[in-house]
Amino acid sequence: MLKVFNTMTRQKETFEPITPGVVNMYVCGPTVYNYIHIGNARSAIAFDTIRRYFEYRGYQVTYVSNFTDVDDKMINEAHKEGITVPELGDKFIAAFKEDTAALNVEPATVNPRATDHITEIVAFVQELIDKGYAYPVDGDVYYRAHKFAHYGELAHLNLDDLEEGASQHTNDEETARKEDPVDFALWKGAKPGEISWPSPWGAGRPGWHIECSVMSTHYLGDTFDIHGGGEDLIFPHHQNEIAQSEAKTGKTFVHYWMHNGFVTVGDDDEKMSKSLGNFVTVHDILKTVDPQTLRFFMATTQYRRPIQYTQQNLDTAERNLERLQTAYNNMGYRLKDAEAGNDPKVEQETRQIVADYIDAMDDDFNVQNGVAEVFELSRLGNVYAERPVVFAGTLEFMRKTLADLLSVFGVKLAEATSLGDDGIQALIDERLAARKARNFERSDEIREQLKNQGIILEDTPQGTRWRKEN
Repeated sequence: MLKVFNTMTRQKETFEPITPGVVNMYVCGPTVYNYIHIGNARSAIAFDTIRRYFEYRGYQVTYVSNFTDVDDKMINEAHKEGITVPELGDKFIAAFKEDTAALNVEPATVNPRATDHITEIVAFVQELIDKGYAYPVDGDVYYRAHKFAHYGELAHLNLDDLEEGASQHTNDEETARKEDPVDFALWKGAKPGEISWPSPWGAGRPGWHIECSVMSTHYLGDTFDIHGGGEDLIFPHHQNEIAQSEAKTGKTFVHYWMHNGFVTVGDDDEKMSKSLGNFVTVHDILKTVDPQTLRFFMATTQYRRPIQYTQQNLDTAERNLERLQTAYNNMGYRLKDAEAGNDPKVEQETRQIVADYIDAMDDDFNVQNGVAEVFELSRLGNVYAERPVVFAGTLEFMRKTLADLLSVFGVKLAEATSLGDDGIQALIDERLAARKARNFERSDEIREQLKNQGIILEDTPQGTRWRKEN
């Protein structure tokens, strides 16, 4: 029975979708004013892994993740680059898709852009005004937080605390326009030269929070199963989405709220920030780090736990991934001399590992315990591949199972390069002859020569096999 941790109730709950067999989920995407950083990647990978597991368990998933393509950061960055805000958005949306594709993140069912939904946003805001939940002032429109009875509930905060915090984070001019410091903007009047759209309250643009309320309900309906994002979005962003959406519809907005943990950078466990000089973009990381390694590293930490991004942890992930690839290759290598048929006992052991994997992953996507079962399967595969007699059906079954379980983590196992490469095989044959002649100096030279070409030799009771170094 699959359970998820619901941020709203702060406990694990049995997952019961609104429509049996169907999962509708919305995950907040990036503001596209720069390349995505490692924290953005963590959220994309975490929820892609969750999505993949739902699909592995047979659910049909509609996955919506937005692009915020207009806000102050975008306006400022577009001005610096001497281009328009839409041009800036196009540039970094393309970069986002390129970087996430490299990390094997499945494309969203829909990637809506805020600026494609301005008409709906204006209508949504007007309805909140008509219902008394919002008020216009000097071209802006603000939401009356006090009018929403459950404001602060998602973050488990009370309005008194929020009012004190809000008064410290707003400028005097904005505070003077609001009825209450905790009220938040639904629509912002445009300053001279800024990108804007017409509205009943004057030219302007949407506030950040209203965009997600409009886009999520447009594609998934007034109530949907899962809303996800980084834990930094719990307040105010997700809380404000709830207030806006439920005030408009009178319905529960989301059944399960899920939030991934932060990424810290370096051995000092510092939270990433530009001011600390440890701001790391995926675009730069992928110049030196294999995408599969980064994906495996991030996907195999349970989504609610923080991740410490260090070279040591990346190196460990690389070694672990290589172990799994080697097990897959070992089983593939034995197919060449395997007998027809199956080994029921080993296949039953494999099925038990899969059952244990599902038990782990059903517990709020506990990927650490899940990947432990994957390593158990690789161990079983290695042991089986060393037997004098192996069966082709069992090898294929174990290899497919290993690939399927790893695909949930977004990892693709590669087929070993064929031994039909005459140049490599000729050197292997020469090395074998040198060993028989006890010419170990030449044997070591050939091994080193192949290693320098990225070819790793493995001597086994069944002969010498080779693979390309990862």
